[in-house]
Amino acid sequence: MSALLEARITARYGGRLVLDGAAFEVEAGEIVGLAGPSGCGKSTCGLAVLGLLDLKGGRAEGVIRFDGADLLTAAAGHVRGLRGRVMSLVPQSPIASLNPALRLGAQLREAWETHAPKGVSWLDPVRRALTAVSFPEDPAYLDRYPRQLSVGLAQRVLIAMAILHKPKLIVADEATSALDPITQSEILGLFEKLSRESGLAILYISHDLLSMARLCRRAAILQDGKVVEFAPIRRIFDQPGHPYTRRLIAALPARPSHWENDLAGLSENLLNPNTENHVSYGIKSSVR
Repeated sequence: MSALLEARITARYGGRLVLDGAAFEVEAGEIVGLAGPSGCGKSTCGLAVLGLLDLKGGRAEGVIRFDGADLLTAAAGHVRGLRGRVMSLVPQSPIASLNPALRLGAQLREAWETHAPKGVSWLDPVRRALTAVSFPEDPAYLDRYPRQLSVGLAQRVLIAMAILHKPKLIVADEATSALDPITQSEILGLFEKLSRESGLAILYISHDLLSMARLCRRAAILQDGKVVEFAPIRRIFDQPGHPYTRRLIAALPARPSHWENDLAGLSENLLNPNTENHVSYGIKSSVR
């Protein structure tokens, strides 16, 4: 069976080469990490997958095969019809990503009506999506503006928008980097829960390898626009194969005393994308 997403991307901004044949894949229901330093092309990968790179003045070449179709050769209207419905984005900076002039209810309604069949009410689907992300049930929240939310609640709204149409893939681009440690842990637990319960695949883009250790089944390591290693997350930590990956692992904070036990305890559960047992490295989730 072919992967849900197969990518080999070369991308440029003007004459500047940003991605050079960066190759990775995501199976249905799998959470795959895309790691590397700032400026290595991580976000460019996500934008290319979603067909948004042209909005940043970029151009992608190669292959981006999603659900059997090559998005780079597909018509722009076809890709636009997939985005927000079959594949979605959870961006960084949740408060800034919401429209400050619109109430939450109006933004959620717009997200629903963009792809929904005519005549289907938005309220029930929106309530189900908000419940799925553990958003407060008080209807008064729909009358609030983004500035009236905490960063964590705003991120839950963005995730609710992303899952509103029950997509097959979410691109989470540094989706936890603006959050405090407790809220980050809750959002990671939420991603785990959504993937486990709905078969949602997630491309998790981050510079945070420890969060990937908890969340991801496999990870791709980007360096200078190339994927230099793509392997199960245990191998990335336990037996990194590329010199750059070894440098990243060596640069992590001192391992907690239970680290080796956690690694030793990783079994086939980690290699099963539907498992709820991932390495926590001391970060426990309150969302299940």
